[in-house]
Amino acid sequence: MSLRRSYLSRRIIHRSFTVSKSYKEFKSPEIESICGGNVQRREENEYESGSGQQDDGVVLSGESGSWAGMLPELLGEIIQRVEASEDKWPQRQNIVACGCVCKRWRDATTEAVEKASLRQPGKITFPSSLKKPGPRDSPLQCLIKRDKKNATFYLYLALTPSFMDKGKFLLAARKYRNGARTEYIISLDADDLSPGSKAYVGKLRSDFLGTNFMIYDSQPPHSGAKPSSSRSGRRVASKQISPQVPSSNFEVGQVSYKFNLLKSRGPRRMVCSLSCPFSDEQSADRYQHDLKMKKPESSAPGCTILKNKAPRWHEHLECWCLNFHGRVTVASVKNFQLVATVDQSQPGGKGDEETVLLQFGKVGDDTFTMDYRQPLSAFQAFAICLTSFGTKLACE
Repeated sequence: MSLRRSYLSRRIIHRSFTVSKSYKEFKSPEIESICGGNVQRREENEYESGSGQQDDGVVLSGESGSWAGMLPELLGEIIQRVEASEDKWPQRQNIVACGCVCKRWRDATTEAVEKASLRQPGKITFPSSLKKPGPRDSPLQCLIKRDKKNATFYLYLALTPSFMDKGKFLLAARKYRNGARTEYIISLDADDLSPGSKAYVGKLRSDFLGTNFMIYDSQPPHSGAKPSSSRSGRRVASKQISPQVPSSNFEVGQVSYKFNLLKSRGPRRMVCSLSCPFSDEQSADRYQHDLKMKKPESSAPGCTILKNKAPRWHEHLECWCLNFHGRVTVASVKNFQLVATVDQSQPGGKGDEETVLLQFGKVGDDTFTMDYRQPLSAFQAFAICLTSFGTKLACE
């Protein structure tokens, strides 16, 4: 009997030292400094004493049980420190690895990331971050790679100042011809760009002339949003693919290029009207303001109107010029900078026409830069930049 008990004790102790592969690969010094090895020794003692259950009633079972049974206070502090120590990729993969340990770690990671987004918006962590406002103080730098042969565009988060580095993949889009119109299907998966894919996040649709575009989101942008009733706004031709795949889209923006009938000299002129999401901090401020004014809480986000910043004519170079601060190196009619004329995220709803919210420009044959900031999201900025591709004879 004693031999059997000692054998089981050694077997359980051996299993308690088994850590998940994701944690081994992405283990950070912050976790070691907080735990100091006490957590593992405490779990070993509990297994030796035959108690496979923590005070909070969580049963430790399997290889992930030793980490799932960590005290909530200690787990929350670990996740918060790891999140605070990582500003951008590739270091940010550690906080994602923490969310892959188990359900308790995933919930704690999600809560820590949501709280951190209030203090410093614009961090790219999960796919949902692509539809949240960008940073407030400085733009988030991205790259767009074009594949002409397959009519495909790829959005990457720039990790270095070099234009040659690919960076971290964020979104992909493919151009389709739908009759006389053009559509861009936007997806989270670079290899699956079909409208019925689970990675589908939205689409961009143009009119016959290619001067007016509608931006559609696969998810409602706010509570109470109604899906598009038009046939062109539907996600797929059929009524329903499966219960997990909605068949409708939601209109979140419109981009229009002005006609240049007189063929006057100058770049393209464009106007964008977007339903930009408020950050959690702005939503709280608006709720408090509505309470003071005794107004019902507004569930719909504000409308932001953007226009392209007017360039200046350079007499010596004999061309139209804009200051892209070194982020654009090739002259192209596709290059633009957008400023806000109406911005509901700002006090009074008036936009700052000197602050560039989105700039797009060419740096190579098939490489472009995209820099955006609040109140735009990565999804909206990418959709606007896609409208610049293609010939627009009536606007040039």
